[in-house]
Amino acid sequence: MERDRRGEMAIAAARLLRDGERVLVGVGLPNLAANIARRVHAPNLVLVYESGVIDARPTRPPLSIGDPDLVRTSLAVVPILDLFSQYLQPGWIDVGLLGGAQVDRRGNLNSTVIGSYDHPTVRLAGSGGAADIASFAKRTVVLLPQSLERFPARIDFVTSPGHPLGLRRERGPDAVVTDLGVFDFDADGEMRLAATYEGVSAEDVQVRCGWRLRVARDLGVVPSPTPAELDALRSLGGQGRA
Repeated sequence: MERDRRGEMAIAAARLLRDGERVLVGVGLPNLAANIARRVHAPNLVLVYESGVIDARPTRPPLSIGDPDLVRTSLAVVPILDLFSQYLQPGWIDVGLLGGAQVDRRGNLNSTVIGSYDHPTVRLAGSGGAADIASFAKRTVVLLPQSLERFPARIDFVTSPGHPLGLRRERGPDAVVTDLGVFDFDADGEMRLAATYEGVSAEDVQVRCGWRLRVARDLGVVPSPTPAELDALRSLGGQGRA
């Protein structure tokens, strides 16, 4: 049976969220992961959306960060400026869930352009709040499918900062979740393969990475989804195959 790569990524990311944390999420996979976590093991997770919605409890996957269902089920709604200046920047947000078009070995993210900035091949949506989230959330979890184009040796533009050269800073990417495995960052601030999905080898991951990948000495295997996780995935519109 073909793997449900999107569902695997959402569940793997959900497991990285802890009960009671305040999580700034967007639509798509970050939202899916956060809601799986709250339904399965983190009932007190506080979901915060970039639109200023705090402690939203959506009954269905929102269509956008402006979906009325988020407002209807939330504890509070604040202006976006207040969310960033009074909640995110002072350190109230525990986890930022981010996507992107490209990521490099230090967790720098590109969501601005593919190619040169002045004459890009593709111009993307840009930062939105991603630069602030990467800079001020206590930790960041990045979700994106893996390919050579998405994991280049050098990204085309730095939208959101990662770890400085030779240093792991206090606030920065904590993990990267892809459709091949889960990565962490070592003491030097460089991405390291920590675990792969069942049937995926370190060599499979390396061929989709634009630099020589560091691999954990005790490389793990991501546990298969539990029945509860699959039920949560299905309830949120995911495929939910075992």
